Amino acid sequence: MIAAERARFDALLEEVIEALPEHLRAKLEEVPLIVDDRPSAAVLRSMGLPPDELLCGLHTGVPLTERSVEHSGLMPEEIRIYREGIVDLAGGWDQEEADDIVFDEIWVTVLHEMGHHFGLGEKDLEDLGYE
Repeated sequence: MIAAERARFDALLEEVIEALPEHLRAKLEEVPLIVDDRPSAAVLRSMGLPPDELLCGLHTGVPLTERSVEHSGLMPEEIRIYREGIVDLAGGWDQEEADDIVFDEIWVTVLHEMGHHFGLGEKDLEDLGYE
């Protein structure tokens, strides 16, 4: 991903964050949202995925619904989104209304990963339309 595409993506991400309801934006103060171009080879290996797999997002850590005192001392929870996976899923930059389509994919990805923070599983998120 070139610098101009990265800047375009990041501007859309800022719009997504601004469009979130205040109570969800506040959660991003508690759970960092980290943006990378793509997942590392180590992350893909740990998930049993091929090295060329394009992910859109990843939630790591213990969801709110599963936390207890037994979880103190663990690595903090985080949400990662991946520019290349999202842009690829959206169909790329070379299409009409690319910004709108990429915005929508960022929106779905951020809400999907935030759903994991609140304890929702893949089936729950699929049922809600955040697959």
